[in-house]
Amino acid sequence: MSDHAVLHVKGRVLVGPEDVRDELWVVDGRISYDRPAGARDVRTVEGWTLPGLVDAHCHVGLGPHGPVDAATAEKQAVTDREAGTLLIRDAGSPSDTRWVDDRDDLPKIVRAGRHIARTRRYIRNFAHEIEPDDLVAYVAQEARRGDGWVKLVGDWIDRDLGDLAPSWPRDAVEAAIAEAHRLGARVTAHCFAENSLQDLVEAGIDCIEHATGLTEDLIPLFAARGVAIVPTLVNIATFPDLAAGGEARFPRWSAHMRRLYERRYDTVRAAYDAGIPVYVGTDAGGSLAHGLVAGEVAELVTAGIPPLDALAATSWAARAWLGRPGLEEGAPADLVVYESDPRADVRVLASPRRVVLNGQVVE
Repeated sequence: MSDHAVLHVKGRVLVGPEDVRDELWVVDGRISYDRPAGARDVRTVEGWTLPGLVDAHCHVGLGPHGPVDAATAEKQAVTDREAGTLLIRDAGSPSDTRWVDDRDDLPKIVRAGRHIARTRRYIRNFAHEIEPDDLVAYVAQEARRGDGWVKLVGDWIDRDLGDLAPSWPRDAVEAAIAEAHRLGARVTAHCFAENSLQDLVEAGIDCIEHATGLTEDLIPLFAARGVAIVPTLVNIATFPDLAAGGEARFPRWSAHMRRLYERRYDTVRAAYDAGIPVYVGTDAGGSLAHGLVAGEVAELVTAGIPPLDALAATSWAARAWLGRPGLEEGAPADLVVYESDPRADVRVLASPRRVVLNGQVVE
């Protein structure tokens, strides 16, 4: 990264969907809309500028077989940074990535602690695997370790049933979510299927990951409670391969996964139409590559979300949801510059012209 005390960003600065300005200045790593007096050694960057993109479902420090070493986690974070993702909600990681906070050249991370799953009901080495009686205690532990979020595994395959099934009884999730909220944390849950959603939402959950099981009868409940979804469509694209791999042992599960996949776009569009908040997340880490944020935005557009709202789901709206600033006066200068207007064609997100993190241009 290059070290420039003053940066001049010109062109079109998209402070908000309709708030477009001609320029901003970066002084000591922070945004200003006033030209600094006596500025010297000014570097100029020109183009269409957005706040640093948000990947609201990402796993730094997680690989296909569980936790990874710091060097691998660093590569993951750098890959996201190069794609323009400068704010990550890490939706569960078994690795301690606090060291990233001391690095001005890596994306900022909002952590949800480690996944909390039912015993033998999730991917090996990913989660705390516990029974319902311990759920409140583990939620409290991860709420204290995280940055205002806790991640549950809401459903997974039940091998005895041969299909997806809820992980937790209603009373357990009610108590656990209440404890998280008491500690100031929001709660999200991995959910593929339909039959875990009502209990989780009525228990007070704040967000659902994937949400492929969201059905017409559940949509009003989500909308009334203001429960957000992070569809991770680039991950849902893997469902047919997963189904094929499990066909011999779990044909019922495989057929279910195919149905969820086939209606994925209709599900997301119906949620959006009902006013359910939708945010961009890729599910990077585990088996999925990092740096896919532009592809996820494009998938939301394919699902029928208007381009401007799909863009907001990885920029202005996503940052507000996570309680982090965008391009406001005095905010850390985390921004991405593009060749053309991303509001006109979200595909431009795949080719950042410049990435600026904490006021420094990433070279």
